[in-house]
Amino acid sequence: KAWCGLVVAWLSTRNSMIEIVCNDRLGRKVRVKCNEEDTIGDLKKLIAALTGTRSEKIRLQKWYTVYKDHITLEDYEIHDGMSLELYYD
Repeated sequence: KAWCGLVVAWLSTRNSMIEIVCNDRLGRKVRVKCNEEDTIGDLKKLIAALTGTRSEKIRLQKWYTVYKDHITLEDYEIHDGMSLELYYD
């Protein structure tokens, strides 16, 4: 029974929300709450809902790395408080 508490504690940390800051360098800075298990495509949909831009027109990148829609934030090692560059295609 002692391990049940550890499993519940581990699962609660896995489902915790992270906050990502997306800056388009045109004066708009968007803060988005999501899970690390979400894909980049899911993140784009959240950003689209906040900005009013279609998700297909959004490109997220950091320096020269353009993030692909089907890969999760966890796989890209995107963590709480990270800032991403937001571009409109």
